[in-house]
Amino acid sequence: MTTIASSASIPSRSIAWRIDDGLTDYQTALDMMQARVAGIRAGTESEQVWLVEHPPLYTAGTSAKPEELTDPTRFPTYNAGRGGQWTYHGPGQRTAYVMLDLNRRHGRVPPQDVRCYVNGLEGWLIRALERFNVRGERREGRVGIWVADPATGGESKIGAIGVRVTRWVTWHGVALNVEPNLSHFGGIVPCGLSQYGVTSLAALGIPATLHDADIALRAAWDEVFGDDLAPGCTAA
Repeated sequence: MTTIASSASIPSRSIAWRIDDGLTDYQTALDMMQARVAGIRAGTESEQVWLVEHPPLYTAGTSAKPEELTDPTRFPTYNAGRGGQWTYHGPGQRTAYVMLDLNRRHGRVPPQDVRCYVNGLEGWLIRALERFNVRGERREGRVGIWVADPATGGESKIGAIGVRVTRWVTWHGVALNVEPNLSHFGGIVPCGLSQYGVTSLAALGIPATLHDADIALRAAWDEVFGDDLAPGCTAA
C-alpha cells in the first residue's frame, strides 16, 4: 500500500490518498468502503480517494438487466449497490473509489449537489486523460468518458463512472482503462450500450502504466476538487 500526502490546497479537512498494490478482492473493497463511509459520517475518519486494481469480475449496478450479463460463468459477479448497469473490473484498469462528505463543498462541487459531483468526476477523468494527449468527452445520455477510436472509426468508452451516496457521503467512483484485456468486456453489455465499443490507453497506442495513470489522476484532482476553485459545475 502506498499513501500519498493530501493536497495543501485543502486546509480545512484533509483527503487521504491511498494506492493498493496487487489485486484487491472486490467484496473486501465493498466492506472497506462501507466502513470508511460510516467513519466519515461519524467524524472519525477522513475523506479518501482509494486507487485499486481488481481481479477479473463483473459488477451489477442498480439498473443492471440480467440478460445483459451475456456470459454469466466467465468471471465472478457482484451486486455493487452503485448506480448504473453492468461494469467490468480487472487487471490493467485503475479503479478509483472516492469517499467524500457532500455536506461540504469540494472545489467546484457545491454541498449536497450529486449531479455536479458526477460532473466533477467526469471532469477529473477528462483532465487526467489530457496528460496523455487524449481528448475525453461527455455524451448526453451516455454515462462515462468517450474518445475517438481509430480502430472502429467511431467512438468508444475509456472511463466508467458509477456512484452511490449514503447520507451525503459518496462511495464507488470511476474506472479508467489503462491496459486491461478488452476481450473481457465481452461477457457483458457494458453500461447497457451494445452499439459502442470499449477502449484503453494501450489500445490507443499509449504505453502508459497504472503508475502513470495514478500520477495523472492525482495531478488532475485539484483542477476540479481543489478548495481554491470557485463553486459551480465545470464543463471540462
